[in-house]
Amino acid sequence: MTTVATDMTWDQITLEILWARLISLTDEAAAILKRMSFSIIVREANDFACVLMDRQGNAVAQSQKSVPSFIGTLPRTMRSFLEFYPVEKWEEGDVVITNDPWLGTGQLPDLTIATPIYHRGRLVGFFGSIAHTPDIGGMIFSADAREMFEEGLRIPVMKLFRQGVPNEDLFKVLRANVRVPEQVVGDLLAQVGAGDVAIRGLNELLEENDLDDFQPLADAIISRSEQSMRDAIRRVPDGVYEHTIHTDGMGEEITIACRVIVDQDEITIDYSGSSPQVNFAANSCYNYTYSYTAYPVKCVLNPNVPNNEGAFRPVKVIAEEGSILNPRFPASGDARMLTGLYLHAAVFGALEKAVPDLVIGDSGAPTAFQVYYGTWRGGEAFSILLFPSGGMGARPTSDGLSATAFPTNGGLASIEIVESISPLLFLNREMSCDSGGAGRHRGGLGQEFSVRMLSEQPTMLSLLCERLDHPALGRQMGLPGANCLVRLNDGDPIATKSRTLLKTGDTVHYVTPGGGGYGPPDRRPREEVKRDLRDGLISTEAAGQVYEYDEQNR
Repeated sequence: MTTVATDMTWDQITLEILWARLISLTDEAAAILKRMSFSIIVREANDFACVLMDRQGNAVAQSQKSVPSFIGTLPRTMRSFLEFYPVEKWEEGDVVITNDPWLGTGQLPDLTIATPIYHRGRLVGFFGSIAHTPDIGGMIFSADAREMFEEGLRIPVMKLFRQGVPNEDLFKVLRANVRVPEQVVGDLLAQVGAGDVAIRGLNELLEENDLDDFQPLADAIISRSEQSMRDAIRRVPDGVYEHTIHTDGMGEEITIACRVIVDQDEITIDYSGSSPQVNFAANSCYNYTYSYTAYPVKCVLNPNVPNNEGAFRPVKVIAEEGSILNPRFPASGDARMLTGLYLHAAVFGALEKAVPDLVIGDSGAPTAFQVYYGTWRGGEAFSILLFPSGGMGARPTSDGLSATAFPTNGGLASIEIVESISPLLFLNREMSCDSGGAGRHRGGLGQEFSVRMLSEQPTMLSLLCERLDHPALGRQMGLPGANCLVRLNDGDPIATKSRTLLKTGDTVHYVTPGGGGYGPPDRRPREEVKRDLRDGLISTEAAGQVYEYDEQNR
């Protein structure tokens, strides 16, 4: 059993107030990042994170809209920054950057930056942010790259700003290697602006409370969160719980083998026996694997404590080097979410054997990620990423949420916004009837929508689709959700993990996967089946065949 050192000089009420302030200031920084950003990926789809860290790079607070994977990778990246630039090498106004997949989030489009925070002349912490850029060159966010070098520009750990002065050479390199430089540089400067807001906010908090240093407050918050997480793990019966899942892969399915080992107040997830790394972009670097393993564990065992370093210290993750969950350089990884977003299903399947009343059904993720890029309006370049959500798995006490992302929190951008900045026309967008897995509690529904290409110039579509063959499974006799479906025009062939050249008038129809159900379908109350029928969430055929409901005799 681990003993957690807790700083008891902070009374509970004061600590709660200050912690809420820290979350608020990261939320303010996130709001600035969204409002200043140029791309809809950040502004509309929320594919970013803002994290406040202590001097060692430990996460203390994060914005509430932050992507779960990023809040897990950013502190690890910050510690890598500190290996390149020890504390004494930082100066006020510095901004350090990288998108190295093995140091950062596992894919090149995610730009990670960090800024030092000085108070009363000394470095007291760091603010970091990650944003998914609309382009980083190369093949542009595709699943069919064979190695990282095909995927775009890799930026080693280096200073983007030195004492407030921009590294113009690096900005020139960036502009010369991307298709939409205004959006890419605009988003990057928005990240820098968010850091300025966080610096001001933390200094105000420390001044108001006459604190010389941030570290004692950070230690108190982290230690109490760690203690809370360890207490939650102790409530899980000790033991080894196993579950294996399979994903569609690319020509050959992928195996994710998961062993959850609970030992008093620590939990280890061991992926030994999973598939080796593959020759396409579904490889998940260790940082990403860790993040999308630790986060689902916290969601099950201790969902109410805000995320910080303490919440994840008792969670250990083992992934063999050279496996799809810890690939060797220079494996491709732009489509690593096609593997990483399955990890919740592997972890939940194992934890179901220990705490069945706490685990939800599998969610309809990963789903049909799409990238459209080309030119329109007389040669103007565009790059649009769409992240449509599937259905969330049913919960032990209620239905799953429809068209809701999990374990990520991104989503499909506003249709009106997309149509205003690109040659895409949405013909429809609606819930997909019968897509939620049946059960005592029904899985969340996926969504259907069709997109028509209006540009007179050929447009490239890159698809990254999963759950075409492996649906989101249910729990406790709940049934699986519907699979993903993608169709071009009236059924023309379309590559679901590669690129397709679209011509004017081509229409792509998408159906995202539904979430798995929870509990036996025959235990679903008749009034809830009737409500689903009335709302068009299930068909008459499904009501009769799956729920044994005959509307004529009720």
